[in-house]
Amino acid sequence: MNSWIVTHLWLVPAEPFAASLAILSVSNTRRKSAAALAVAGQIIALALSVVAFVSTLQTHGFRAVQNFTWFTFGDQTLRLGFVLDPLAAAMLVMITVVGLCIFVFSVGYMAEDKNFTRFFAYLSFFSGAMLGLVIANSLLLVFIFWELVGLASYLLIGFWIERPSAAAAAKKAFITTRIGDMGFFLGVLWLYDRAGTLLFYDNGRGCLEGAGLAMLGASATFVALLIFCGAVGKSGQFPLHVWLPDAMEGPTPVSALIHAATMVAAGVFLVARVYPLFSLGAISGVTSSLTVVVWIGVTTALMAALIAIAQADIKRILAYSTVSQLGLMMVSLGVGGVAAGIMHLLAHGFFKALLFLGAGSVIHGCHGEQDIRKMGGLRRFMPVTFMTYAVGMMALSGMPFFFCGGWTKEEILHATAHWPPSHVPYYLILVGVVLTALYMTRQIIYVFFGNPRVAAERAHESPRIMTMPLIVLAFGAILLSAVLTPAWPWLHGYLTGEPTYFDVARLIQPMLFVSLALVSAGVGVGFWIYRKAGTQDGGRPAEVDPLEYAQPALFRFLANKMWIDELYARTVISFSWMAARLSDWMDRYFWDGLVRGFGAIGQLFGIFTTSVDERGINAGVDETTAGARGLGRVMSTAHSGQIQTYLGAIAIGMLALLLLYAWLA
Repeated sequence: MNSWIVTHLWLVPAEPFAASLAILSVSNTRRKSAAALAVAGQIIALALSVVAFVSTLQTHGFRAVQNFTWFTFGDQTLRLGFVLDPLAAAMLVMITVVGLCIFVFSVGYMAEDKNFTRFFAYLSFFSGAMLGLVIANSLLLVFIFWELVGLASYLLIGFWIERPSAAAAAKKAFITTRIGDMGFFLGVLWLYDRAGTLLFYDNGRGCLEGAGLAMLGASATFVALLIFCGAVGKSGQFPLHVWLPDAMEGPTPVSALIHAATMVAAGVFLVARVYPLFSLGAISGVTSSLTVVVWIGVTTALMAALIAIAQADIKRILAYSTVSQLGLMMVSLGVGGVAAGIMHLLAHGFFKALLFLGAGSVIHGCHGEQDIRKMGGLRRFMPVTFMTYAVGMMALSGMPFFFCGGWTKEEILHATAHWPPSHVPYYLILVGVVLTALYMTRQIIYVFFGNPRVAAERAHESPRIMTMPLIVLAFGAILLSAVLTPAWPWLHGYLTGEPTYFDVARLIQPMLFVSLALVSAGVGVGFWIYRKAGTQDGGRPAEVDPLEYAQPALFRFLANKMWIDELYARTVISFSWMAARLSDWMDRYFWDGLVRGFGAIGQLFGIFTTSVDERGINAGVDETTAGARGLGRVMSTAHSGQIQTYLGAIAIGMLALLLLYAWLA
């Protein structure tokens, strides 16, 4: 079975791709067939992923590769391949399980959409691209699937293309991520130039193995940072994070797929996959490239958590929470906690998909409303959505014991606390943990507690086809904690290849109580501030946020996303516009004038040469020809054909010569 799944690993992404092509070939009216094809493709991909996952359980540190030649040019051979190891297998299972739940949820959520079949074709294409990225054993193949993921996100974010905001968000996401991808592509070229291969593993000759890494030398830092540019764009890290919140313009299942299982996970996965490149030459686990990863991650995590506090759109709050959590994962990778970062990525896939689908259920139940200030009291009308959303909220906030997010955050905190260069990232992450619990408490109070407001007056529970995926994901977020707990850190051992054993005593550790205290503080402060949110309290109107009432300037600063978009608009975008206008002016007046000037000079030269040719050269030739013709006529008269005439001419000539001789003598 091991050899079969390794040889046929390409079938995992091939199934969703095939489903996508099949859906595009059916009529737009065959909605059930489209949904069935998409779900079936995802189920088959899940089954194959489980087989691959089981195959990796048989030995510690399992890794199998299947490389092949793509094409040959000259004496160079370009090879691609697929790899199966614990990192790939765990990601495959998470993507397919979460993706399947999102697909099923979408059947109910998009039931009335006129482009139902096209939506499922795009979803399947998105899933296939991400699955291909995960199993790629070549940085070039990663880049190919990386760009396919970007294309799929563009199609899905702008799915409701008739909305100007959706079209603008799709373009913003595509262009912003292309900036990072340009750095990624340069890193690919540099790596190939130095290592001579883009295969990760190739019997000791791969670019992540000893021989390949040795050939990189000092350039490894620059190659790693260029590759990290791609991760910054895809995973919404500062300063390329601005596209991710605007991606909420797409349908809610798209938001769930982007934020939980596919696009944004790609950046974190990429750094984890090429981690040997980042850690090459590390001293006490620290390199220049990893230090950059840490500070970018901690800046992103704290900044996004602060912005989330002042957002009113239910999906934007979750979007900024994703940005913050991805920053947390980057910090974990940067400080050397690769397993902790990947475990949080896997856990995040479950509870963030749960939260986004829960938000979709709320939006569906409130007839399209997304402003949390217009909701309230929904727990009475939407009990299943409320209970499952509460599970996701506790998991995201980092509540330990029964929720997977608590254990993974605790391990990240533990790894960050022991980072040699500085303890500042650790303290900033502690602040981020409190802020996460605070803004999630604010959201859940606004949406599910208090008295019903405008949007909740006609609210209703979503149909079973939408609530069942919520229940599955909620159980997944809880059950996953069983293999994350320090008492039995099975998933950590699986990812690292280290043996694990059960020990209840390991539950008693200081960092666990620190996490519990921080989360409790965030929830407590959130409840204290927002317990009367949505109702009039003293001099504060009901529609005004309590924090906004207390600190209007700070709230406005955060609500406007720290004016980073405006800063970009007045700097980068303004510069681009000025450069475009200058280029247009140069093209119209300078270069066009220069071309016209050279053209005029050419025309004048042509006129001059024409005149010289016609009046000088041609006239001279004509006159010479006429003279030669006249001389020919004169000469022709002498050729009469009479012998006496010729003899007379000879006699005259001889006489003339004799006279000349006599005169000279």
